[in-house]
Amino acid sequence: MANNKNQCFTCNKNKRTYSCEGCSKRFCSKDLTEHKQILNDELYDIINDYNQFKQRLDDRKPTSHDLSLIDLVNQWRRNSIDKIRQKANDCIEIIVKSSQTFLNDIEKKFNDLNEQLKQIHSEHEFNEITLNYLRNQLKKIREELNNPSETYFQQESRPFIDEISIISSEKKPKFKKWKQNAVTMAGGNGKGQELNQLHSPRGIFIDKKKSIFIADYENHRVVEWKCNAEEGQTIAGGDRWGNHMHQLYCPTDVIVDQLSHSIIIADRGYRRVIQWLNQKQQILIANIDCFGLAIDKYGFLYVSDWKKNEVKRWKMGEYNEGIVVAGGNGQGNQLSQLHSPGYIFVDKDQSVYVSDRDNHRVIKWRKGAREGTIVAGGNGQGENLNQLQLPQGVVVADLGQIYVADFGNHRVMRWCEGKEEGEIVVGGNGKGNQSNQMSCPTVLSPIPPSSISSKLQADFDSLTIPSLTRTENATCLSLLSAKIQSNLFTAGKFASITTDESSRLSSIN
Repeated sequence: MANNKNQCFTCNKNKRTYSCEGCSKRFCSKDLTEHKQILNDELYDIINDYNQFKQRLDDRKPTSHDLSLIDLVNQWRRNSIDKIRQKANDCIEIIVKSSQTFLNDIEKKFNDLNEQLKQIHSEHEFNEITLNYLRNQLKKIREELNNPSETYFQQESRPFIDEISIISSEKKPKFKKWKQNAVTMAGGNGKGQELNQLHSPRGIFIDKKKSIFIADYENHRVVEWKCNAEEGQTIAGGDRWGNHMHQLYCPTDVIVDQLSHSIIIADRGYRRVIQWLNQKQQILIANIDCFGLAIDKYGFLYVSDWKKNEVKRWKMGEYNEGIVVAGGNGQGNQLSQLHSPGYIFVDKDQSVYVSDRDNHRVIKWRKGAREGTIVAGGNGQGENLNQLQLPQGVVVADLGQIYVADFGNHRVMRWCEGKEEGEIVVGGNGKGNQSNQMSCPTVLSPIPPSSISSKLQADFDSLTIPSLTRTENATCLSLLSAKIQSNLFTAGKFASITTDESSRLSSIN
């Protein structure tokens, strides 16, 4: 909170005032203390609601409907012979497991929120937005508990035995189709080094103000395109390529550290990860064949090393040897190996999703795992729905859908973990520069919820999903907006960047 003489919102007197980040109003010292106390009281109200909900969750037992299903199964068993006894036991197990799985899922979500609540309470870092977020999350869990998936008894007549089974009508998310026409967001004026041009753009980062930070690979710079701007602004590099601290050489990725407001760049050509803060440069990690970057919710920095075939994690400010979190077992196609890893994504559980380019797959490494799990591709190079070709960017949505920039197939795929095949959501119409085509899509980037409204915005009922297109006219594109389910993407919108000849950023719904 910055000091400033202004009118206090509460007492209307001209005093030294302090800004509340939650409501954006200014208060004098006395009224700010009272304002904080009001927020504190509201937090305790939420804590009480949590405790009541926890008690209800602890007391939750199998419903009368569940018990009636079990009675039907037992009646069927009594009227049948011994050879169907095993079938009855199996059906009972399905009923109990279905109910328990539902409760376990609710309890997991509740525990996650409880941890957030403890952290917020202990750190005293909360405001109206935080409280609204907590209320909304509790409301969602309560509604989910009140509307469980239905199970019912189904009987089929057969000679000697009435065969039965237990069917659970699981509630599955519905995914709306993305519109296939793109809108240019940045570039689009041919290859070049002017401020309204790009040349083989690679990694992007979108901040809460919807500004797009682009690793302009062949121009050896990072440019920032503010929302609706007609040209970008060079914020790092751009003075041709060179080995001075203020120069870059073929940067591949860029992220913004929201805490320090600094820019972190994967400077591939000079084998370093470098930080820019107020036009001052600091090498964070040297002698690394870096490619992709990511920061998790705890502030740890992740970097993929395409030559050592590994992904390492560093604690911000402590750039020692780092910890290998994926790969590190030499080049190969085993589950413990990677082959030219590129872009990476880290989820809320600190699982690392790696675009394993030359293995034509995306592989997920859980925290502490010794080997990964293939979650997309992995069936050789190809264009079938169970294949990828030199995958690049990867983003994972809140419900676990994995979006992959399928570079060699000029499309974006969506995969669900455990499924044999993915589905095409954008592109797939051959390489080209039409609005429904793509040319070597490279990077997908989530737009943070704070860019939509505020830091902890919870209601995403009318989010738009930008997507992508090809790269032939040195442009950046953005797609038309489309509403999606409020629980589809925690991170909200998506955008992508592509390379090859067209060099543009595109976004599609």
